[in-house]
Amino acid sequence: MAVPKRIALTLPAGPEVEDSITLVKWAEANGFDDVWFSDAMAPDSLTMVAAVAPYTQRMRVGVAVTPVYTRTPAVFAATANVLAQLLPCRFVMGLGSSSQAIMERFNGIKMEKPLTRVKETAIMVRSMLAGERSDFDLSTLRSKGYRQEPLPTPPPIYLAALRPKMIEMAAEFGDGVVFNLWPQKALPKMLEHVEIGAKRAGKRIEDIEIVNRLLVMVTDDIEYAKARFRSQYAPYYANPVYNKFLKWAGYPDEAEGILAGWEARDRELSTSSITDEMIDTVCNIGDVDKVQRRIREDAEAGIDTTIVSPIGQMPLAEAMPTFEAFTADRFAISD
Repeated sequence: MAVPKRIALTLPAGPEVEDSITLVKWAEANGFDDVWFSDAMAPDSLTMVAAVAPYTQRMRVGVAVTPVYTRTPAVFAATANVLAQLLPCRFVMGLGSSSQAIMERFNGIKMEKPLTRVKETAIMVRSMLAGERSDFDLSTLRSKGYRQEPLPTPPPIYLAALRPKMIEMAAEFGDGVVFNLWPQKALPKMLEHVEIGAKRAGKRIEDIEIVNRLLVMVTDDIEYAKARFRSQYAPYYANPVYNKFLKWAGYPDEAEGILAGWEARDRELSTSSITDEMIDTVCNIGDVDKVQRRIREDAEAGIDTTIVSPIGQMPLAEAMPTFEAFTADRFAISD
């Protein structure tokens, strides 16, 4: 059976826990299917899932995604056990490699063998959630003798991916695949690699949920929104993971310019290397009709769940006009 189409909001809503709780209550009351936490800095995403769980009755709560280097598989499994009990059949554990900046600079953890580490973490966490006693001696991870009580329905595990090998692995070993910051024209070949990975595991692409965090801004000040994107996301695309992805996705000149500016500590060169055309395909900026139309186009092209995300950090009040465009009384993907 095909995966249903869903619309979601991104969290956290800034540094204050109360703001995220306020947004979750509002999303629950206004017909959103899901809320999904990102995971980079405070507030901690998995702790926040527990904090907002009591304020939901029907929405899914997911993490897109938490880094595999900062917790062991046993800790992931123990945490997911609690969250799945708080949100029975409504919690999604998202795992990913994160980036060099977050792992190596923020956490002092060497980001080695990211594809293997994500795959092995997913294998081990799935086994532990099923209540199996651990007996693993893998390339990047080991565990002997850990066992926890199984859940009636273990939470699904979704894996973040950008380029071919990671996408294929995510589709093979994950229940869903999470995309982020991709140019629209790259989606067909990204989905090709989802299908390759799915076939390795004897699955159909239709059975794998494709989740996308999409930068959206409802505004009539297009230049302001583009300036926000350049300022907020040039550092992302200077990061090796995203820089290589940008080249593969069809923007080699932009990727090289962003990286050159970053290495020279020339912020103007980095930001000016992000062209209007690139922003138009990565972001979803414009009036309500335009931003709604783009999400429907992505859904028709293969995206199952769209996580509406503001362009960079902003106060909740500033983000609300964008979120309001996707309440159940104003938007349906099938319209």
